[in-house]
Amino acid sequence: MTTDTQKTKKDLLTNLFIVSQYILPQHLLSRAVGYLARSEVTWLKNLLIKRFIRAFKVNMEDALISDPEQFSCFNEFFCRQLKPAIRPISDVVGGISSPADGVFSQLGKIEGECIFQAKGHSFTCTELLGGQPSTAAQFEDGSFATIYLSPKDYHRLHMPVNGKLTQMTHVPGALFSVNAQTAASVPRLFARNERLVCMFDTEHGPMAMVLVGAMIVASIETVWAGLVAPRSSAVTTVDYQTPADIRLKQGEEMGRFMLGSTVVLLFPKGAANWLESIQPGQDVKMGELVAETCSHPCDF
Repeated sequence: MTTDTQKTKKDLLTNLFIVSQYILPQHLLSRAVGYLARSEVTWLKNLLIKRFIRAFKVNMEDALISDPEQFSCFNEFFCRQLKPAIRPISDVVGGISSPADGVFSQLGKIEGECIFQAKGHSFTCTELLGGQPSTAAQFEDGSFATIYLSPKDYHRLHMPVNGKLTQMTHVPGALFSVNAQTAASVPRLFARNERLVCMFDTEHGPMAMVLVGAMIVASIETVWAGLVAPRSSAVTTVDYQTPADIRLKQGEEMGRFMLGSTVVLLFPKGAANWLESIQPGQDVKMGELVAETCSHPCDF
């Protein structure tokens, strides 16, 4: 088979994959997968876990529990805990660490309120944050990073900086896949998928940490609210300004995906400089230094 023929075949399969996502019942499929992922039927959960490990070449050496049969269900395996200190947190003063294991889909400056997705595609901060112009205005000309968590990755999310939770907004939406092929083909992908917007006050100003759902992502959880998605058909916001005082330290767990997806970080203008060594498509591990702040830390 010639190179041109192989490319044509690959392009055809990619196009079919994209088209199928518009046709498939995304939420029904995700609920069905979620049901299987929660099953504690021994033979079924063992089969699912072992085949998943084999298919995606999952590294179990880093996991606190390495025996697939010791997990009560697929979800417990998928959100497996790592061995202590296996992901050291950057100790650079004022540094920003990666919130997850994954791949940088994109990162850089926010142009006005426009966030780059892929060639030919972008979306706005207001769209991403669920139609909150006043919240989005805080990130005008700021910085963003989009990190994709593949099926093989560790799927707990951790704080990139110290932060105090101020607001959580669940935004209902579609459930397209969030891999590179879909990001390059589906306009406004991260602003149309179901997502959870978590707002924090930090030492360096406001920070948005957006957990984006995807095809067959059964649910999203946070450490303060438990299961929060899917929630309802309307945008819902919970204010944590008062009386709650939820503070999380850099590197502390803040949430998890039940099956893979994407996290988008937003920082205000002048708050973060991404390291020059980091480029789109680069692998990253949770806790690694990914940016340095542009100003001295302040109380929050």
